[in-house]
Amino acid sequence: MKLTDTQIQNFQRDGVVMIPGVLADWVDVMRAGIDRNMAEPGEYASENAVTQGRFFDDYVNWTRIPEYERIIRESPVAELAAQAMQSNTAQFFHDHLLVKEPGTPKPTPWHQDAPYYFVRGEQTVSFWIPADPVKQASLRFIAGSHRWPKMVRPVSWADDSDFYKDKHDWIPVPDPDANPDDTTVLEWPMEPGDAVLFDFRTVHGARGNLQPNRRRALSLRWVGDDARYVERPGRTSPPFPGHDMTEGQRLREDWFPVIWDGA
Repeated sequence: MKLTDTQIQNFQRDGVVMIPGVLADWVDVMRAGIDRNMAEPGEYASENAVTQGRFFDDYVNWTRIPEYERIIRESPVAELAAQAMQSNTAQFFHDHLLVKEPGTPKPTPWHQDAPYYFVRGEQTVSFWIPADPVKQASLRFIAGSHRWPKMVRPVSWADDSDFYKDKHDWIPVPDPDANPDDTTVLEWPMEPGDAVLFDFRTVHGARGNLQPNRRRALSLRWVGDDARYVERPGRTSPPFPGHDMTEGQRLREDWFPVIWDGA
């Protein structure tokens, strides 16, 4: 399976592109994995302190959820990740399940993923794959924000407090809805098996789920040839305790396997 030149160009320009139906054949497998994950939450599972509805997320479960591992290793996602990143390789970083039940008004705050991770590099991509039709609770992206010279201040999703306690040179969390003329926001209605591909540095968020149906989505995160370990000023998310990597090192392949190598 191949991305078109236009899709790759859009990803490189905007930091995000939507690919319809790319994992349609894997929806049943994904739903089975999500059911298993929710029935048996992992050590990082969170309810995100919502007071109405439910906003569940959990990550780093692929080695114990066989359906996730099948998608990572057997579906086209790794090859497509390499194409989008313009990388010879696609190295798997981690999975992330996000579930907003009906009647959950809590939004996902605007943020970049990169500041939460111990990865630096220009070849990164996340696949956000809904298991349910999504009309009003889809991800929203600020086009071109992956090229901003500074990163957005990372915050805790539970209470919007600073994620790190240092005085790093972050920029404030943007509010595109308050200043709609300053940015271009991209979002798409999506069907199960569609996928949004976005750079770790692309600013994104999501509205609450006021639809009558659930909004279950699985994210699969990948890095390419230029990805290196970087020290952050505190515990990253995910933390991966005991990784023993040092500044500038390629991510260790026994923990973060190279799934696609087109060299």
